[in-house]
Amino acid sequence: MPTVVLRNGAVFDGHAYAGPGAVVVRDGRVLAVLTGDDLDDLDRTWPAGTTGATHVDLQGGLVAPGFVDAHVHTVQGGLERVRCDLSEGRTREDYLHRVASYAREHPDLPWILGGGWAMAAFPGGIPTAADLDAVVPDRPVFLPNRDHHGAWVNTRALEIAGVDAHTPNPPHGRFERDADGRPSGTLHEAAMHAVARHLPETGDEEYYAALLAGQAYLHSVGVTGWQDAIIGSYAGMDDPGPTYLRAALAGDLTAHVVGALWWDRDRGVEQVAELVSRRAELTRGRFRATSVKIMQDGVAENGTAALIAPYLDRCGHATSNTGLSFVDPAALGEYVAALAEADFQVHVHAIGDRGVREALDAFESAAAGDGRDLRHHVAHLQVVHPEDVRRFAGLGVAANMQALWACLDDQMTELTLPVLGEERAGWQYPFGDLHRAGARLVAGSDWPVSTPDPLAALHVAVNRTAYDEPGPAGEVPFLPGQALDLATAFAAYTSGSAWVNHRDDAGVLAPGAVADLVVLDRDPFAGEVGEIGAAGVVSTWVDGVPVFEA
Repeated sequence: MPTVVLRNGAVFDGHAYAGPGAVVVRDGRVLAVLTGDDLDDLDRTWPAGTTGATHVDLQGGLVAPGFVDAHVHTVQGGLERVRCDLSEGRTREDYLHRVASYAREHPDLPWILGGGWAMAAFPGGIPTAADLDAVVPDRPVFLPNRDHHGAWVNTRALEIAGVDAHTPNPPHGRFERDADGRPSGTLHEAAMHAVARHLPETGDEEYYAALLAGQAYLHSVGVTGWQDAIIGSYAGMDDPGPTYLRAALAGDLTAHVVGALWWDRDRGVEQVAELVSRRAELTRGRFRATSVKIMQDGVAENGTAALIAPYLDRCGHATSNTGLSFVDPAALGEYVAALAEADFQVHVHAIGDRGVREALDAFESAAAGDGRDLRHHVAHLQVVHPEDVRRFAGLGVAANMQALWACLDDQMTELTLPVLGEERAGWQYPFGDLHRAGARLVAGSDWPVSTPDPLAALHVAVNRTAYDEPGPAGEVPFLPGQALDLATAFAAYTSGSAWVNHRDDAGVLAPGAVADLVVLDRDPFAGEVGEIGAAGVVSTWVDGVPVFEA
């Protein structure tokens, strides 16, 4: 491979901003990072310098390690992009227009599938079957929301599933109902399976196209690797493991990916042996199935995130609901210990303060791997009790942050703040406190729950407002004391997430490091912090080869 010199811009090395600099790449590795006086002598000293090399003019932009998304669902996101994609919509009317248009354009599809709607677009976060019936009366519709903890269905889908007023709520889920007790069209958590099990089978080719579409999209926003947070069947999606294996063996997987094998919460420690077998079966090429995902609770907006104290009602009074612990907290430590004994990293979904505490208690009781370098992490961390903040560093458990969510968007103001109350609302997304307490920060998007664009997330991490958004989300900082400086946020999305994926030679720009790079069209460290989100990706490189060019 020819030598490549990226020059005439600035450098972020994965840990710190280095200012004006150049990066020399050869054979898929970083050969040199030049700054200061060394940069002045670039052409004279490197090497028998740069004669015959390919020169990339950064034009004042920034070169950094490629972003690594520590919590994402790439096949799921790609599938939504090739189906009825609601992710760009904002209102009830917009969603219904998109569903109607998609149904019209695909008259032969037996089901209308896709998803990506936001709960805040509907009163109380609850869409109705009646709305979908008005635009698709004759075919079943199944549309998971952005966080995939709920789904919107029409009456035909409920009929096919045999769900009616006499159908009980399943364990770990519920049907929204009208005043007469009839399911009204929103399915929460495990209730989704009542309809999902009737969905038509998605073919291997559609899944493969979804992975490639998702991968291309992630590369376009500067992502060079990720951890797929569910390798297993969930919420109407088949196990994406075989799709990743096919891509890895064919050489079509251009990103470096860790798969988090799904922990079946209806089973116990006996499944560890099966997970060991699956790890051996799936780990090939750029794909490694070396993590296990445990979903400990749900989400706050539908009342399933596990809280220490009860949720509030709309009048501010305590209810009887404290959310759900999907895995028995008394058994969770045993499971973590068994997984650690089998050399698995454990990746826990925890949204509520009780869910976070249950995860940390489990790591503590399991001695967090008993000396093994497993790099466990807890993702989302929406509500963290102040007493638990320092435990992350003490236990060596990484804080996996989805920074984009830490702003006053409609979902926060309309669905979350009222049910948490003032004190708990102030415990949300405490990234600043975690950093000050010495926690290792890693970062991800949870796409398709939200955009996978790291620059949008970095903007929120630093400003606690969303870039170019109207209203409070873009104008009023949410808990500004929890903001991070740009270098710390950048490090979480590069060296931090590469570390959690056990890729110590990635996520940094240093001699010998893997040349996974992103080139931005400007240097966000040199501009106003309020313009971080304006930066765009010029090119993305994996192993020294461009995988995206604008």
